[in-house]
Amino acid sequence: MPTYTALTTLSDKRQAEALAEALEGLTPEPTGVGAFEMEDGSGLWEIGAYFEEAPDEAGLALLATIHEARPFAVSELPEVDWVAKVRRDLSPVEAGRFFVYGSHDADRVPEGCEPLLIEASMAFGTGHHGTTLGCLRALDRLAEAGFVGRSVLDLGCGTAVLAMGAARIWPGVMLASDIDAVAVEVAEANVAANDLGGRVRCVEATGLDHPELQAASPYDLIFANILKGPLIALAPEITARLRPGGKVILSGILNEQADEVAGVYAQAGNNLDHRDEIGDWTTLVLSRNS
Repeated sequence: MPTYTALTTLSDKRQAEALAEALEGLTPEPTGVGAFEMEDGSGLWEIGAYFEEAPDEAGLALLATIHEARPFAVSELPEVDWVAKVRRDLSPVEAGRFFVYGSHDADRVPEGCEPLLIEASMAFGTGHHGTTLGCLRALDRLAEAGFVGRSVLDLGCGTAVLAMGAARIWPGVMLASDIDAVAVEVAEANVAANDLGGRVRCVEATGLDHPELQAASPYDLIFANILKGPLIALAPEITARLRPGGKVILSGILNEQADEVAGVYAQAGNNLDHRDEIGDWTTLVLSRNS
């Protein structure tokens, strides 16, 4: 049975949330409604609704007009074997020494790699996105150059794949933090699945104010794979939490945003070591000035 989506955009968060709430009153009723800030740097919010039968397009048009949104784009989605699709799309990812895979590809893990088992889930960071891939490649380059991170923080960890990558190659207990409780639960499940209990500690936290994150600083390495806005806002605090000569790996940055982010971190007291572009996304590696 086909399903349907209805999508539009607004520039104001409150308007977007009000429109999302209004969508829930439509007949036929949507099975899901959401309002999310888009990750393209535009500042727009995307409002989406999902239906099990064709939506009332006249009602959608009226709501769009009332809430000053663009007309809804309605699409019919064909029936899909989602299990088969996920397994096909989420093929293993190689990033230097790291091999990121789902359990359905366990028989494809090569010898001599650092395996990271990550199932498709609600949390971000399966290794397929250019931002996560860029961070893993940066981690591999640092290790190849002889860098050792004994105190590592994966800030905004999602699946905790970056903290687990660090734990695979370096001693010590790595910290993984996220503001989202579901992401922390997913991260903990991944840590257990990779037999890294006791090596990666997952914490629900906003920024770096959590007592456990403060106690573990200064860090040898901080990953921050989030978005341009939070990266810029956190630049002074991230820099302050690094030891002199410590590294920070930044991602979640569109290519056209990279110069601005690098400039902010340079002003905070860091030197740019490496820049890597994968598709539309840039990963930056910087060192705190001694």
